[in-house]
Amino acid sequence: MGIVIKVLINAAALWVAVTLLEGFDFDFETSGIPAFLGIALILGVLNVIVQPILRLLSLPLILLTLGLFLLVLNAVVLAITVAISGALDLGLTSDGFGWTFLAALLVSLVSWALESLLGR
Repeated sequence: MGIVIKVLINAAALWVAVTLLEGFDFDFETSGIPAFLGIALILGVLNVIVQPILRLLSLPLILLTLGLFLLVLNAVVLAITVAISGALDLGLTSDGFGWTFLAALLVSLVSWALESLLGR
């Protein structure tokens, strides 16, 4: 049950980013809700598997920047999600790394807020 809630939280956070940022887009008409939930699942899997590896490899940069490099790592994971979405033709697009970075900030903040509300 926890995985389903996490995927729904990711989906809600991605929806906020897609809605608020014009350079970060998802085509709901063509792809639909199941594809959007699939993207949220992909993001969750990448956060569990890839992000810890990236954190370990970039530990010196994280320490040097006092943790600010973690924001860049979140954007990299979201960029990988966009790339996988493009390869699988799921409909998530970004107009550049700047939009992906802003989307990653929004996704992180919304996920944190929703997890706090749900007491996770």
